Parts: sequence; structure tokens; C-alpha cells
Amino acid sequence: MTGASTRAVSPRSHGLLTTILLSLGSTALDAVLLALALGGAPVLIGHARALTLLAAWGVGGLVLALLAPVRTQEVVADSRENSGLLAGLGLLPLLTPPIAALGERLALGLLPGGPWLRWSGVGISAGGLALRIAAMTQLGSRFSPLVAVQREHALETRGLYARIRHPGYLGSWICAFGAMLAFGSALGLLTLVPFTALLGIRARREEALLERHFGDVYRAYRARTGAFLPRFGAPPDPRR
Repeated sequence: MTGASTRAVSPRSHGLLTTILLSLGSTALDAVLLALALGGAPVLIGHARALTLLAAWGVGGLVLALLAPVRTQEVVADSRENSGLLAGLGLLPLLTPPIAALGERLALGLLPGGPWLRWSGVGISAGGLALRIAAMTQLGSRFSPLVAVQREHALETRGLYARIRHPGYLGSWICAFGAMLAFGSALGLLTLVPFTALLGIRARREEALLERHFGDVYRAYRARTGAFLPRFGAPPDPRR
């Protein structure tokens, strides 16, 4: 099982201190982009929602660095990756918050709902990041930023994966969607829509690899679960 690399640390190939510094550097980049979009550092410092988002993303990155769910990997099967797809999966969620923030600053595509919607977006974004971290932690070393199967790779069908096949991808999307709402501008759809499409493409590629590797076991799992949302009325897991 794999995941797109949005607001998440890659498999651990550095020491803990280096991993923490990389996480802090990612949050610093988020802060720079938001400052540019909002009109400067002083505006960012006075923007409570933006600061709360940055704090949530920073804490999430540090938690993931400390948990270090991905320690060692031995790939036995993978799928050829498209460099454009990988770039899009990394850049589009990174750009969604500042583009939405720019929309707020310029009063473009403003969404109804006022402060309630915007603060709800902050919570939604933090919740999406938490879901992604939980999914990565559950997979452990089976998580990879590439579409790959590890040696002695067991198909995960419990916990977060009992009802949906891609909780990590879902968490990534929720995090980006919440960030767009946090700034209350539909301008963020300029990156969120293509990000959604790329997640769908990535999920289909991953599922094709897993079906080749696990065969009927994966086909049965797919029949009773949804890709991103639970499939109600599906046949139960026979192992329960």
C-alpha cells in the first residue's frame, strides 16, 4: 500500500534530527508561501487562521517524524511512475492554501459562511492531516511515496482500511480542501480539482499493482470496500 507525498515525510533514510529539520523546513516553506499570498509577513503574523493552520501542519510533521512509521523497505514489485504525476501530487496540495489565501486577499471567489466556515476549514484541514498520519502509521514500512509492494507485504484490511482502500489519499485531499475553506476562497479549486484527478489516477495505478500481486484476495477486498468513501451494503469481510 502506498501514498501520495503531501504534507508527509518520506520513508526514513536520515537520522531523527535530520527528519525533524526537514519537517520544520516544510512548515517554513508553507509559511513563506502564505506570507507572499497574504501580502507580507506582518499580515501573516496577524492572521489567526493562517497561524493556526501552520501550527497544525508543523505539529503533524513533528509527530510523523517522531513516530517514524517507515523505517526500512525492500521493494519486490513496483509500477513505473510518471514524473509529472509525482510532481503534481507534491506541488498541488502545497499550492492550494496560498492560492486560496490570495483569493481571500483579493476578494476573489469568496465563499459564503463567514468566520464559521473559515474556522471550520482549519479544523477540517487538521483532521485530514491526522487521518493521513494515522494511515501511514498503520501501514508502517509498507507505506511508500512510490507505487510499490514490499517483501513479505501483507494486505492491510483492518482499522482505517476496513471500509476504504485509500484513507491516506483521502486524508491528503481533506487537508487541502480544509485549507481552501480556511481562507474562504474558491480560487483554491484551481489546484484542488487537478489534485483530486491525480489522486484518482494514482489510486487506480496502485490498485492495478496490488491486484496483480494479491489476485483474488485483493479483488474480494475491493468488492467490499470503497476507494475513498465506505461502500454500504457491500459483502462483509469473511474473516470477521
